Amino acid sequence: MKFLARQPILDRRQEVYAYELLFRDGIQDNCDGMNLEFASTSVLDTSFLIGLDKITEGRRMFVNCPREFLLRGYVSLFPRDAVVVEILETVKPDEEIVEACQLLKQDGFLIALDDFVDTPDWAPLVELADFIKVDFRLTGREQQRTLAARYARKGIRMLAEKVETQEEFAAAVKMGYSLFQGYFFCKPEIMQHQSLPAFKLAYLELLQAATAPEIDIGQLATQIKHDASITFRLLRYLNSAAFGLRSEIHSIPHALSLLGEREMRKWIAVVAVGVMADGRPGELMTVPLVRGRFCELLAPLAGLPQHANDLFLLGLLSVMDAILGQPLEAILGELPVRQEIKEALLARTGLYRNLLDIAIAHENADWEKVNSLLELLGVSKELVPVLYVSALNWSSALHRGIHEHAIG
Repeated sequence: MKFLARQPILDRRQEVYAYELLFRDGIQDNCDGMNLEFASTSVLDTSFLIGLDKITEGRRMFVNCPREFLLRGYVSLFPRDAVVVEILETVKPDEEIVEACQLLKQDGFLIALDDFVDTPDWAPLVELADFIKVDFRLTGREQQRTLAARYARKGIRMLAEKVETQEEFAAAVKMGYSLFQGYFFCKPEIMQHQSLPAFKLAYLELLQAATAPEIDIGQLATQIKHDASITFRLLRYLNSAAFGLRSEIHSIPHALSLLGEREMRKWIAVVAVGVMADGRPGELMTVPLVRGRFCELLAPLAGLPQHANDLFLLGLLSVMDAILGQPLEAILGELPVRQEIKEALLARTGLYRNLLDIAIAHENADWEKVNSLLELLGVSKELVPVLYVSALNWSSALHRGIHEHAIG
């Protein structure tokens, strides 16, 4: 039972450069007894089982490499153009490790130094490093600035990790960091006294109609048809391979007849949020898609099969403040969503919130919290890894469909 978390590494444009894959064999995260070699070997086994392309979407993959993983040459089984060998801070940089890294460099692998601390012992590995990762939670601002100034000029790409706010991101850019890891892009930049662009407002109104407790299908279809852009986008998205529909959709009434009310609500929500996220970091749309689908799949395990659509919407709305640059309370005040969704997002309470917290803890690789929440809800751990990978693959396919069929 292998648990996977995929964390994005973004460039200065906040586009995904790579993903770091974090695995645990079983959900327990006991640092005293944790076998890092076994965990990293799990990366290898599970990555090939699932398929590298599906996990990373063709981007590079940072893989944690403890000592024995390096010395035994496991990483050489990966395609060299797909993997960045991440040397953990717990690895003693002795002659054996330096020699192993030299061989990897000769074979064409890129090397990253994780949680870097600038000491003489690490000098031989610095000479081989393509990336240096600096933990922004464990280092002070002056140290962050000094490391960037010292090593960026040597051609090493500086990666700021655990960047949690837009302010930290801006500061890191100014200091010379070129790559960034953390969920700062999901944090809102509130635009005070600034109204939404007209086209985003139109999609917010569409989302309002699609989430109303009592939906008027005819009125909804009319609302969609009256806006050519909305009609075109919706039909193109629904006709993409990501939706898996067996016949091509020719009209909004036809779509409604094929999908039914519940599924149509869901797809309209996806389309609306996708368009409103246009111009924002691409990963800002991926995160809510994964959360929403993961929560939807968890619903039956938590005894809430009839609430699956609401839980999907919950995940989708969880970063709406970052997407729109508006306070979440104000956004939800405009949407007729269930009270349980509002309580989960604003008061951070209730059963819905517990399921959302499982999704968030999973993406953060906070295995201890995932474990405690699953136990609280009485949810079996056996299917959770499968559900997460399923959500990941579903969102990746859908995201590709959105980009392939969107218009400017």
